[in-house]
Amino acid sequence: MTERVLSTRQLNRALLARQLLLKRSTAPLTRALEQVGGLQTQYAPSAYVALWSRLHHFKREALTKALEQRRAVQATLMRATIHIVSKRDFPLLAAAIRKGRRQWWLRAQGKQLKGIDMDAAVARLRNHLSGGPRRYQQLLKVFETEGFPRIALVSAGMWVDLVRVPPSGTWEQRRADLYGLAENWLGGSDPTEAKGLEHLVRRYLGGFGPASLNDIASWAGLPITTLRPVTQRLHLLRFRDEKGGELLDLPGSPLPDPDTPVPVRFLPTWDATLLVHARRTQILPERYRQFVFSTKTPHSVSTFLIDGVVAGTWYYDKGRIRLEPFGRLPSSARRELENEARDLAEFHAG
Repeated sequence: MTERVLSTRQLNRALLARQLLLKRSTAPLTRALEQVGGLQTQYAPSAYVALWSRLHHFKREALTKALEQRRAVQATLMRATIHIVSKRDFPLLAAAIRKGRRQWWLRAQGKQLKGIDMDAAVARLRNHLSGGPRRYQQLLKVFETEGFPRIALVSAGMWVDLVRVPPSGTWEQRRADLYGLAENWLGGSDPTEAKGLEHLVRRYLGGFGPASLNDIASWAGLPITTLRPVTQRLHLLRFRDEKGGELLDLPGSPLPDPDTPVPVRFLPTWDATLLVHARRTQILPERYRQFVFSTKTPHSVSTFLIDGVVAGTWYYDKGRIRLEPFGRLPSSARRELENEARDLAEFHAG
């Protein structure tokens, strides 16, 4: 049977629907985190803005409370970057990426780790956190006192599942430098790598599909060879993109009409919809990518969408949202954008 071909616009609408950007959702916060595959959060306020754009009547304190109550958790996960995910998703995603993360770190830092007893460093980190969370600088001072270089502490964090403990890493205290052992903070089970990988694939396709195997690997930071057998044993649908590439998807996932209207939406820095794994959707036109991700903007910039594509950047300044369009905007879109900007300014002001 010939596989159905999906246009770029169809893939764009599918991504927006699954990322809760076609229509704000009334889902509980933790369910929304699961739906979108977690939120990348190198800059703490990014998760708050991302949820404001995706959920009805979202209030800043809702995410802070979820982190404090341990219903949501902030940790280094996919691609060794900071994410906020639900408590239920964390152990499965951690099990999926744990081995790959260590292998990647050894390839990247192998020369600096020569002569360091990593087993001892890992044991010391666990010991120092066994009594409760500690600040990064506290841990670094102890490690240096014990004769370990800084790289030993950073590397030990790639071997041990850590969480960033609130109030650090929240809107109110943005520096995420208070660490705790995930097993102590969350408790619960320790799933197998196989179960974790299957869950990771489902979460990605549920939030970003239909997508290629390469897209899944790019988002997860794992080799294709690790993920291929996982996709082969799962029951997945198969499509083709306009260039003939194979796309995978979960049965029953939304595929909206390509002409579905899209409201104006504001995205925070490092929103995962704009990263290279989602290029197939052209939510970020290639001609604008250099203005969002470059050596001049290492922390990314905040963007806004018109008709489902990035049309400019924004920033909060002196009680207002300042807009910087990439080109001339239709008057109707401009009015909608300014109305949404006023609401976002109120959200920032609290």
